[in-house]
Amino acid sequence: MTKLIRFLPLIVFIALGAVLYRGLFLEPEKLPSALVGKKVPDFSLTQLQDPARTLTPGDLAGDVVLLNVWATWCPSCRYEHPYLLDLAKSDRIKLYGLNYKDERDLAIKWLKDLGDPYQFSVFDDTGRLGLDLGVYAAPETFVIDHHGIIRKRFAGPIDANVWQKEFAPLIKTIEQEKARGE
Repeated sequence: MTKLIRFLPLIVFIALGAVLYRGLFLEPEKLPSALVGKKVPDFSLTQLQDPARTLTPGDLAGDVVLLNVWATWCPSCRYEHPYLLDLAKSDRIKLYGLNYKDERDLAIKWLKDLGDPYQFSVFDDTGRLGLDLGVYAAPETFVIDHHGIIRKRFAGPIDANVWQKEFAPLIKTIEQEKARGE
């Protein structure tokens, strides 16, 4: 028994090393979401720039929507921001923000300084909506179809390559479905 106890730390170390080694090969942007294929979770939160205006899932419905989770404390959000400004010029999608676990004044200043690509941003200071969406960290982006169904969750910053590979084909499919009245 005492011989086994001597080797216990070594066994634990090897097991922990195996788990951590496996983690090196995981792709966080491909983490599954239990909400894909389901409606956006119910919420009632204020708009970032207008605390008197309350937003609900109904404000996201009707078009192809990208819901981008962002925060001022997120360095990757700053990296993707110029590309989001370009995306906002497109008529194909509506881009909405979800300001996640942030301070309202800092977020408003951030958008003022860097430009505001969003139609509006939902202010989720406690992270409750983010938790309901299964957000791991910012940035994350959800594709929501014209019926209010989440069709994709992407973790990580968006740039031109990611857009072409991950988003453009899905957007095209949703547009075709909408044109057919599906």
